[in-house]
Amino acid sequence: MRKSGIRMYRKGNYDLTYTEVPVSNPGYAWREGMVSGNGENGYITSGSPYTDTFIFQYMWFNFPSRDPRVIPEELTQQLADARVNVFNQNDNWKITDAKGSTRSRTFYYSYHPGHQLRLSATNMENISEYERWTNYETAETGVRYTDMNGDWIRTSFTSREDNVSITKITQSSTGTKINLTISIDDISSMCRAHNGNTEVNALQYKKLVNPSADYIAQVVHYPAYPGSELVNGGYAGLTQVIVENGTKKRVLLADTNETMNVGIEQNPAIQIIDADAVYLITQSDRTSEMGLIEDFAGMAQHPIVNHLFQHTIAVAKKYKDTIGGDFDYLAAIAPHIQKHSAEFNAVSIQIKGDEAYKNADNVTLIKAQQESPSKVNHAFLEQAYNQGRYAMICCSGSSAPRLYGMWTGEWNPGWRGIYTLDANVNLQVAAMNTGHLTQAQLGYITFFLRNTPDFEANARLAYGMHDALQVSVNSDGDRGMHVEYDNDYPFEYWNAGASWCLLPIYEYWQCYGNRQISIHDNMRIYDLQPILSVNDGGLTVKEFAHLIGKGYLDLEQDILLPLLTKQANFWEQICTPEYYTDINGNACYESGKSVLNPGETYLIIPTYSPENNPIGYCSTITANATMDISAARDGLNMVITMEKAVQRKGYEVAIAKWEALLKQLPEYKYDADGALREWAMNEYMENNNHRHLSHLYVAWPAYETQNDSDLAKAANIALANRDTYNIGDATAGHGWMHKALVQARLKKGDGVLDSLLPMMTDAGYYTSLMTDHDTNRRNHTYCTDTSFGVVGAIHEALLFSNTGEIEILPALPSDWRAGAMNGLMARTQVEVKELIWDIDAQTARVTLNSGRNDNTIRLSAGISWYNAIVNGLEVQVDSDGCGKHISLTLSAGLDVTVEFAL
Repeated sequence: MRKSGIRMYRKGNYDLTYTEVPVSNPGYAWREGMVSGNGENGYITSGSPYTDTFIFQYMWFNFPSRDPRVIPEELTQQLADARVNVFNQNDNWKITDAKGSTRSRTFYYSYHPGHQLRLSATNMENISEYERWTNYETAETGVRYTDMNGDWIRTSFTSREDNVSITKITQSSTGTKINLTISIDDISSMCRAHNGNTEVNALQYKKLVNPSADYIAQVVHYPAYPGSELVNGGYAGLTQVIVENGTKKRVLLADTNETMNVGIEQNPAIQIIDADAVYLITQSDRTSEMGLIEDFAGMAQHPIVNHLFQHTIAVAKKYKDTIGGDFDYLAAIAPHIQKHSAEFNAVSIQIKGDEAYKNADNVTLIKAQQESPSKVNHAFLEQAYNQGRYAMICCSGSSAPRLYGMWTGEWNPGWRGIYTLDANVNLQVAAMNTGHLTQAQLGYITFFLRNTPDFEANARLAYGMHDALQVSVNSDGDRGMHVEYDNDYPFEYWNAGASWCLLPIYEYWQCYGNRQISIHDNMRIYDLQPILSVNDGGLTVKEFAHLIGKGYLDLEQDILLPLLTKQANFWEQICTPEYYTDINGNACYESGKSVLNPGETYLIIPTYSPENNPIGYCSTITANATMDISAARDGLNMVITMEKAVQRKGYEVAIAKWEALLKQLPEYKYDADGALREWAMNEYMENNNHRHLSHLYVAWPAYETQNDSDLAKAANIALANRDTYNIGDATAGHGWMHKALVQARLKKGDGVLDSLLPMMTDAGYYTSLMTDHDTNRRNHTYCTDTSFGVVGAIHEALLFSNTGEIEILPALPSDWRAGAMNGLMARTQVEVKELIWDIDAQTARVTLNSGRNDNTIRLSAGISWYNAIVNGLEVQVDSDGCGKHISLTLSAGLDVTVEFAL
């Protein structure tokens, strides 16, 4: 009997079923497909034996909206009114447009798929031993099955070395030749089921096959909306077809009469006849220089198609077998594996228990977990962790993960498939640094820098600020200006974004120390001259030329210090003495007031705590959101730390300024039951019926609860109140993942699992082990924040770290009696090479390896212990208000093993 994929491939998943994507009315079938990617290009494959589909992806695809991406002029004029009305608790005040009407939201551009390639062969029926799989170590997907002609195998991957996707199809085990037709599906058949294709109808496209059938391609011109940055833009995807010992020819399939298809021949395809092997090499790209849409139908040549063809030809030549002259698939995948496997294998997990399921197929695992609604199946958890880590690697390195990671099989995807920065992206990158990745951070930094000029414009136009940053709630990847906002979602007054979104870059520095980040065009580097300096006005021409000449950005001096300074400038400028809280905690306004009196603190106004409002107050535009207070504290502490690290001239003055501002920020407020309140306002009544946990920023992503037991207790009560009162608002995966991360930081291991269970025991996971946005798929929105959020929650449950401190097993679930988590990074330049525990044997062991010398660490364990042995020698155990710990001073590159007796 043939071995299953997961046994053949030591690390991976496999499924004994498949979901075919129909040519028309495909519904949601594509979501079950398996994925691969290199952060820029990728694909989803259905794995159907006789009509497989490959939906190709390109991280930078953006379909223009009808609305120009421009910050409305009226935005700046509304700040004073917003403040006055919030202060007076007038929840009837409305955000208006230039005509004085209540504002209707405009939209960012939308993510979209590339071409959907279909491989059609004669259906032999009665197939057996079917299996499809994903190999986590190689980013390779595969299909195998048996029919009357023998065993068939098809494998694919997206190369990190050559930035193409490659598929290998071989003749059967009995020597039966390959006969199939390669075609491209219509765009209209890929439109999101309940959204229709109204926006998409405005584009034009062609399907192309050259006379010798060397490639099949799709080239698309975007709609020419007035004011669109893509008025002359479009994209293309091309698949080069290589046939070994067979023939191929250009054929015409029946026209589908699609009006968007303006090709002279609507449906050209490639027919493969009697081949020993077929290799497909695919790449996608976009351009802003496709010419006028009026000329598109008559264009005989398309430079972007020629560019893609030349690139795939170069890849084919690069891996041409020198003996037989055929394409060498193994040679092509080898350099890719070296890069990808190093990322995936840097961390490993093992949770003992449920051993009978450790080699089970995906459907069996999902069913086993669904049949265990009160307990996380250990085998399912391991596979969910590995799948999340795998997919996170596949869609990282070029940019940050989109809502869909980088995969979509539909036009008009839910929430336009964009980046949401007030929870979703934050969850998706929560495991990035501790997960010992090296490329994901570079993509995230690229994403942030690319949007930073717009973030500067947001602060300037929404608040009249200078030299400051305000991150938008959403970005489409290219732009992040204040476009999407209205009265229900006043995103222009969300203030915590710069602090929250810079934290992962700061944590990268904590984990790895200073780094040199290569400069490239996707950063929009030439728009950053006014940004990459702590000084007003940015870099001088000479300084900027020097920076470009270096070819890299220094993580400390060129990225973190200037950007953290600008987020601190935001907090400084939003705080005005005219709006303040008096010594009794009441909100006050005094026109012309220029300085706070002793005992007074600033009132942060306006604020927005996503997506909630106080009881009895019908607007989400509020004041003193707890999220903002915590983000301000965290952001100011980060910039102070960075000033101390860089020690530029005059840094002491900057530190003194930020320390003074810290003391004048609002104090947190607590409810009658001791709960941390979502708004630090005597005037508001708490509203706990909401999935967002914005006020628990103090626990995660910030660290305030770690060394403040009273604040931790208040956060725990606030979390319990959400459990009690949050009725009917508990389907969103991001809410559960956010809660799991907060539970981990509050040392509640069983709470972590309780938060993971709803997505795992309902319909959150597809048969590919990718995830939906909701527990019950109510919106049928493919989404990766659950998949990646699980990874982050597990990291935080098993390892807490911050500068100078490491705690092992801080939130160990009660039924994780034994296991191992090896390779995590601690946020103090230490690799946790080994973390092994066995509660029943009363032992826990950790091996640390520092990235720098003289690294002093406060090490503790979140489980009861009485003794510690370091490299075989018993050491002194210290105790303070935060519990027992040992102190270690680590040297670079030397392993130190600590054994705890429980």
